[in-house]
Amino acid sequence: MASIRIVLLTFGLSAGLLTSAFESHPDKGWTVLFNGHSTDAFRGYKQEAFPTGHWKVEADTLTTVPGGHYGAWDLLSKKEFTDFDLRFDWRMTEGGNSGVLYCVQENARYAWETSPEMQLIDDENNPDSKLSPKRSAGALYDLIAPTNKTIHPAGEWNTGRLVVHGRTVEHWLNEKKVVKYQYGGSEIKALIAASKFKDVPLFMQANSGHIAFQHHGAEIVSFRNIRIRRG
Repeated sequence: MASIRIVLLTFGLSAGLLTSAFESHPDKGWTVLFNGHSTDAFRGYKQEAFPTGHWKVEADTLTTVPGGHYGAWDLLSKKEFTDFDLRFDWRMTEGGNSGVLYCVQENARYAWETSPEMQLIDDENNPDSKLSPKRSAGALYDLIAPTNKTIHPAGEWNTGRLVVHGRTVEHWLNEKKVVKYQYGGSEIKALIAASKFKDVPLFMQANSGHIAFQHHGAEIVSFRNIRIRRG
């Protein structure tokens, strides 16, 4: 029995070391944008610094601080990306509303005026998601409704994934692909022409850009385990 305990103890220590090593040195190609502590990868939209007072690090999460003007305090990646695989966890309080925007440029008043958005919202309690499935969680906001999705309720964690490869874009929720489309394609252009973005001239004109995490103002939304791989 003593030898078995030694073997089990050795295995447990080895597993712990392997886990620690993986956390310190993630798979090649992945860049950790938020590790639970550092905010060095982010700044505020049209700002040089991290928007302290509107976002905070709390219990290993990036969390919004309620208040401020809608759209004015979105959190922006310092680096720009073209082809990428972005993964993250998210949760929000009841009635919450947020999103992840990509191909963001800073030549408009707000980030959403230049970029598509993967909608993150409390489907059960936020009235915007009731207006159209194109505004529900996982949607390409106001353009394409998600399909085959599983969503956890307010207060519980969900996983999100955004894949951009060439002109093909995919939205994933809780390990399920819920949206796929061709960026800049004729179908998208027709959908834009029939949407709230039809009179927004800079919308989806850029082929690369920053990634933004949306702060609507009133809601508490948290993100964790944010990582990205180029290509």
